[in-house]
Amino acid sequence: MLKAILGEQLGKPTKTIAGWLVSLFFKTRNVVLEENAVRLCNIQPDDTVLEVGFGPGVGLSEAAKYLTGPKGKLYGIDYSEYMYKMASRNLHSLLEAGRLCLFHGSVERIPLSDSTVDKVYHCNCYYFWPDLRTGSREIHRVMKPGAVMVSTLYLESIMSCASKGILNSKKWEPEPYMAALRDTGFIDVRMETRQHKGKEFQAIFATAIK
Repeated sequence: MLKAILGEQLGKPTKTIAGWLVSLFFKTRNVVLEENAVRLCNIQPDDTVLEVGFGPGVGLSEAAKYLTGPKGKLYGIDYSEYMYKMASRNLHSLLEAGRLCLFHGSVERIPLSDSTVDKVYHCNCYYFWPDLRTGSREIHRVMKPGAVMVSTLYLESIMSCASKGILNSKKWEPEPYMAALRDTGFIDVRMETRQHKGKEFQAIFATAIK
């Protein structure tokens, strides 16, 4: 029962003690993943950038540092209303300044026009999507030709969670996700193992074509 609750909260935190604990986990454990997803995207000052599954907003805060140009735009979408409200509070100054726009919604329906985004990133996220291909297809729709997406994860930790029954779906495995990306129009799909601040993590890269 506890494992099932934890798995549910990791995918869609709610305003509960478990959801609050998960948010603390995101703020600490995911910092390296968030920082590196942003860094590996190679964000330029005037890019339009989207984070899928922004949680409490750690990655959005990092990405905003790179968007210093007058045309730079930053968007985030998250399925959890609790995370949406938390990130809205945490990133109030960016929202007030018009530098950030947040959406409460699903990766399967992103409220952005076709071919508008230069960079997309997400961390510890894809294994909670309702459907890998539908989510990948929708992200591809909003990306410009040649736009880059970076997904970061701790593969060893995810494998451990799966072995303990916290993650019950095979969608956590990188191969089905990477296959979904290729099937929905992405090229140069690859996974690399990187290290940062003494921690090993995986980064999955994909480039959109039209």
